[in-house]
Amino acid sequence: MDIQQVKQRFGIIGNSTLLNRAIDIAMQVAPTDLSVLITGESGTGKEIMPQIIHQLSARKHAKYIAVNCGAIPEGTIDSELFGHEKGSFTGAHDSRKGYFEVADGGTIFLDEVAELPLQTQVRLLRVLETGEYIKVGSSKVQKTNVRIVAATNVAVPELVNKGKFREDLYYRLNTVPIIIPPLRERKEDIGILFRKFASDFASKYRMPPIQLTSDATEIIESYRWPGNIRQLKNFAEQISVIETEREIDAKTLYNYLPKTETSSPVHIHSTPENLNEREILYKVLFDLKRDLTDLKTLVLELMKHGNVGQLEEASGLISRLYAEDFSTTTQAIQLGTSQPQIYKPNEINTPHEEVEESLSLTDTEKELIKKALEKHRGRRKNAAKELGISERTLYRKIKEYEIK
Repeated sequence: MDIQQVKQRFGIIGNSTLLNRAIDIAMQVAPTDLSVLITGESGTGKEIMPQIIHQLSARKHAKYIAVNCGAIPEGTIDSELFGHEKGSFTGAHDSRKGYFEVADGGTIFLDEVAELPLQTQVRLLRVLETGEYIKVGSSKVQKTNVRIVAATNVAVPELVNKGKFREDLYYRLNTVPIIIPPLRERKEDIGILFRKFASDFASKYRMPPIQLTSDATEIIESYRWPGNIRQLKNFAEQISVIETEREIDAKTLYNYLPKTETSSPVHIHSTPENLNEREILYKVLFDLKRDLTDLKTLVLELMKHGNVGQLEEASGLISRLYAEDFSTTTQAIQLGTSQPQIYKPNEINTPHEEVEESLSLTDTEKELIKKALEKHRGRRKNAAKELGISERTLYRKIKEYEIK
């Protein structure tokens, strides 16, 4: 059986080199009993590869069980995989066979294997190395002959470094790695997949299939598709159902693509984990205020020696882009009111006015802290809640401003 026959049998669409390579590896490893670890982003179709491996192996007539490790609670995962004896825990009224006993001689697909608890990882490693396991609540060792294929959408080596996944289990599972490429690396397949989905939904909803114009096709082929094939399929279904016109142009297509985040003049490069939203906003406002003051001071200094006309124009642009009433902003944050008021000055401020303005935010914050403490009679916990900051941050501010 060649790659094209495998694609036809399992409903795989696409001709990209990376996809063909993944299928070829699955075909080559299928006749063996080697463990396989399939990696790829969510929505890329990783669940197809274990089916190919099982159906092209000598185990194809035995059981194939797919287990979503992330969907089973930690307290019951051992029972699900290895079974349990009667009375081994509360609610265990009868003995139960686990997946490794039920699928003896067949294949088990462990999806989201990185979600397994460390205790379960130890049990799984023993199965991989010796074929032995023990039921929950039992002391009897049982044997199983199961082929394990695992899949994950996270970087397991990073979890190993963090101590959340056993290194020995990772190498044991990763005997043969198969990497499923994301849709953005299969641009030549996007148009084909979209047409297939459009045709399927046309049959499902009994309507003519939608078609994309050339410019619309270019758009979907250049889009990143973070949700991969799953997202593309939902996208095709949405347009098929909602649009009355059967030919979709670029303008219509844009209405259905998620809007990308717009850029902002304020960037937070790193934020301590212990800051809440309100504190982060304070930090942004302080930084923006400082930058704005520096810019205006520089412009005013240059105006004394340079081309006044050009510098006035530059200064006016800076004011229009960044000027904000930070005193009003701070009060709005503290009182939980609406968005801060923004003003656009027609003229740049004088150097004397600029120096005064640069001190106003610190004074305002200090005054607000004093008022909150007075209102709550020195109770820092209540004052911090009123201000919308943590008690630890309030304590730090009190020391910083030397508030008695």
